[in-house]
Amino acid sequence: VVVGILIGIKFGSDGVGTISKPYAIGVVSCICFFVSAFDWSWGPLGWLVPSEIYPLEVRSAGQSITVSVNMLFTFIVAQTFLPMLCHFKFGLFFFFAACETIMTVYVTLFLPETKNIPIEEMDRIWKKHWYWSRFVTDVPGGDHEMTKPKSSV
Repeated sequence: VVVGILIGIKFGSDGVGTISKPYAIGVVSCICFFVSAFDWSWGPLGWLVPSEIYPLEVRSAGQSITVSVNMLFTFIVAQTFLPMLCHFKFGLFFFFAACETIMTVYVTLFLPETKNIPIEEMDRIWKKHWYWSRFVTDVPGGDHEMTKPKSSV
């Protein structure tokens, strides 16, 4: 957001203008600060969280899908960043800030806490979750499976 504001102040919506070297250093410093903060917070979670939340029975398949989706979206962002920057100008930084805000709300509401939970007990966590519990059912033998949501009728 700060980078979007700084660039918006200097270039406006037409994208024409010049900036001084100290101002440019300030903008680049803000970008570097964001990247390092992201690397210590959200960055590794795309790799760490899936390894903690998948039950043992589906972990390898789940991780394979997770890595594939991660690589696909990395490719999409890399290919669309410059065209989006040309079109949105400084608004692109607000777009990504909105994406992170939505992601934060989603994680807060839908991702169960896994701290101090052994991987063998993750199925129990999914069964107790306020939202995901409607998709996890017991099957003979004490296992669980993912199903369509239970009807509320």
